[in-house]
Amino acid sequence: MREAKWAVWCLVGLIGSAALSGCSSARHHHGMHGTMDQGKSEAYWQKGQQEMAALVDRTVKDQDKAKQVKAIVGDIIAELKAGREQERAHHRQLYALNASYTAAPEEFIKILDDANNHRMRTATTILGQRFKMKELMTADEWKALSDQMLAYSGRYQHDGTGPKGGY
Repeated sequence: MREAKWAVWCLVGLIGSAALSGCSSARHHHGMHGTMDQGKSEAYWQKGQQEMAALVDRTVKDQDKAKQVKAIVGDIIAELKAGREQERAHHRQLYALNASYTAAPEEFIKILDDANNHRMRTATTILGQRFKMKELMTADEWKALSDQMLAYSGRYQHDGTGPKGGY
């Protein structure tokens, strides 16, 4: 369930504030490099998308618009998945470079710059999707969806204290 929870957390953060940095793989990357079965990972993403679809169905009254919103959610999840895979690739590059005794600081900086630029492109793409989704919804629907997502995300706090600040 970690991937589905992560996907929902990212959607909450991105829709609420469009802050991809809060959804980076830093929380989950340790021990996840290649250790999770690909099919299991895909199932987690699908679970997150299904849970978001259920929230949309409960919130958006016009079924045609709800279908469009769910398609955008799917696009956001696809972008998050691609970003997560790219982040893993950057981490693998850093681990490999770290093993090189002769690696220069510039080599690390190049990978870090590439990773940061990729995260920014991903965040920008998702921000554009967020505004497309918002345009399909009324202000009341948007607030209701945001409120439901915040309440939903609170169930997955490690310390049980509710949603993180900043979302």
